[in-house]
Amino acid sequence: MLDLQLLREAPERIRTAIEHKDMGAPDDVDTARALDAQHRKLLTELQQAQARSNTLSKQIGEKMRAGKRDEAQPLIDESGTLKQRIQELEDDVKAKAEALHRLLLSLPNLPHESVPVGRTPDDNEVVFTSGEKPTFSFDAQPHWALLEQHGLADFERGAKVTGAGFPFYTGKGARLQRALIHFFLDLATDRGYREMQPPLFVNEASATGTGQLPDKEDIMYEIDRDGLFPIPTAEVPVTNYFRDEILAEDDLPIRFCAYTPCFRREAGSHGKDVRALNRLHQFDKVELVQFVKPSDSYEALEAMRADAERPLKLLGLPYRRLLMCTGDMGFTQTKKYDLEVWSAGQERWLEVSSISNFEAFQAQRTQVRYRDESTGSNEHVHTLNGSALALPRVVAALLEHYQQPDGTIALPEVLHQYTGFETIG
Repeated sequence: MLDLQLLREAPERIRTAIEHKDMGAPDDVDTARALDAQHRKLLTELQQAQARSNTLSKQIGEKMRAGKRDEAQPLIDESGTLKQRIQELEDDVKAKAEALHRLLLSLPNLPHESVPVGRTPDDNEVVFTSGEKPTFSFDAQPHWALLEQHGLADFERGAKVTGAGFPFYTGKGARLQRALIHFFLDLATDRGYREMQPPLFVNEASATGTGQLPDKEDIMYEIDRDGLFPIPTAEVPVTNYFRDEILAEDDLPIRFCAYTPCFRREAGSHGKDVRALNRLHQFDKVELVQFVKPSDSYEALEAMRADAERPLKLLGLPYRRLLMCTGDMGFTQTKKYDLEVWSAGQERWLEVSSISNFEAFQAQRTQVRYRDESTGSNEHVHTLNGSALALPRVVAALLEHYQQPDGTIALPEVLHQYTGFETIG
């Protein structure tokens, strides 16, 4: 959520963000500013009325003690009328504050000045590429053929038991999932992230705090009876861990890593790009989350990006880093990188990670602050997160990249200690 001071002092910046991100309506800025002005005017009137009410109470008390009932009566009448007006003003102030808050929740975060302006994925900038795409002396198979050939996953029975996008992993496929989770967590904790195991369901306040609501309702599952949401990413519970708390400056930065299953409806997804592991409704992911001082957040973004790239390098998979444009960045981010791994069987790039800086946008919603020792004031932290990594497309790329002429799959050496086997097939 944007700071009210920004709305008052720099409305054009917000209008530009709405235009560049193609989210929300520019007129909402004027509506929000009008609500803010009305709220402040009513609040001033309320405070003045409350002050007058206090004065009247004191005067009435003095006259009654002095036995001057006749002189006190006009003040009593005024006080009664004023109390009714105060109640009306309190209701109006609350209504205006709630309306303003709802509108502020709909305004997107401002892109950082380094973010390219653009509308579509074609406007994203490829800023780094690592590794060589493999060449094969045989017809390379896509991962869905390799999964079936080696009995690594069962999509048909998953669809029978639950629905499309909920596969069973079986045999070495299940072992590979477990191995990758363990591997990714080890890399994160070696880099100083504190591991946690968060809840898999969150309430509406948590989903609103990270910006999933009111923006991503279409991709979230909801348990209406209990008012809970299965998490679309560990970002949601972990970022809410310190909600409504004030942290000590010396405790920053705070860095967490968490493995969770993730649940996404992915409304509107269809076609070849969602086949097999390309897009699932339930998938596993290791997430990185940081709480940092504002002055450190862009240095932290680059460090987190390097932490997310590290497993791809160790796995020997070709990948590229994209700096996302304004129109393909998302509602909550100020700056975002995507990491895409090369799918040798499909001959295209697959996203496996997003690394984002939100500045104070999420902290404004969750009210996570720290005490600035130099000023004595409480300031909002900056929050960041990144996937390190999402498993399904990593698995797809691994199987396709390391397939052999005889149909087996030779896993990279770095995984052998985690899987307990070197080859599949």
